[in-house]
Amino acid sequence: MKAKEAELVEREGLIYTEEVLRKFPKVELHRHLEGTFPAEKLYELSIKNNLDSPRDFERFKESVQFPKDSKPDFLTFLDKFKNDWYRSYEDVYWITYHSVKNFINDGLFYIELRFSPEHFALKNDFDREEVTRLIVKAGNKAAKETNIKIKYLLTFNRGKQTEKEMIPLYNKLKKLNIPEIVGIDLAGDETNYPPESFKKFFALIKNDGIYKSTIHAGEVSPSSQIWASIKELHADRIGHGISAVHDPALQDYIKEKKVCLEQCITSNYQTGSWVDERHHPLGELYRKGVPVTINSDDPAIQGVDLTGDYYKAMSYLGLTIDDLVSLNLMAIKYSFNNEEVKTKLNTDYLKRVRAFKKRYEIK
Repeated sequence: MKAKEAELVEREGLIYTEEVLRKFPKVELHRHLEGTFPAEKLYELSIKNNLDSPRDFERFKESVQFPKDSKPDFLTFLDKFKNDWYRSYEDVYWITYHSVKNFINDGLFYIELRFSPEHFALKNDFDREEVTRLIVKAGNKAAKETNIKIKYLLTFNRGKQTEKEMIPLYNKLKKLNIPEIVGIDLAGDETNYPPESFKKFFALIKNDGIYKSTIHAGEVSPSSQIWASIKELHADRIGHGISAVHDPALQDYIKEKKVCLEQCITSNYQTGSWVDERHHPLGELYRKGVPVTINSDDPAIQGVDLTGDYYKAMSYLGLTIDDLVSLNLMAIKYSFNNEEVKTKLNTDYLKRVRAFKKRYEIK
């Protein structure tokens, strides 16, 4: 949490400061690499490549983040994603390495980090396969150095690629046989590119049986898109899925089909998809037994990291530390790992929790 609005929250007679919450071990299933670059490293990259950006760091930081105290605005949020930072393969490796190395400051235990090879490659027509190899190599190195467990999802953006263009790229990337890549993510403009436009692509993914899938749906679209993503695109998880809160039948269906919603409190506020943070659907859905997880989405752009969303979950939604543990165990359950890996993650995560509670004398 980089917010200054508050630095502590009280639950069950205990005071949790921002420092304590930052040390709490976290599992994250929905974070975009393109939205998690540390500002100081992005600034270095802009200077190195002589980009047309502010030379004063504070002004630069303001230019790459969602404006503080701004009203929610989806287009303003999207405008912060640039793809002209990179002038070489070394740039792609460097910014990935420093981004993942910074995760330790957010208390991450395990993450499924998603990225779009097309985003990094488009400006200079880099080889998409080489970009993918480099990102995984850099991320793995940083994760090993900081003792973070990491896997990856490949993002395909429906506003920038047609289904016809996605399929050959997917076929190339799967031939890389990178074991740390465990899933496929469909992101981008929900409104103009509904799930039904990508049935052939996700039927191929389902039939291949190599990767699980997660679909951005129900963020700025009605619950009908969540239904379609599960029924027609075979989604194992849903990115955001906040409109599910209005559809009890869908909630029952999600529980029956064991589909998980990857929810993002701060991101949903800034994009305008759910502007009342103090009553975000995550709390209600969690208490109804709907599989949900807490995620940061794009913390570098938002100016609030995953710790900040944990603070909001406790302060606004009334969740306890034990609730947060349950949500993280839920995230492990719905991660895109096999059962053996999930069992090991579960055991190791609970060890981290016990160590955390002992350190801060939490019963």
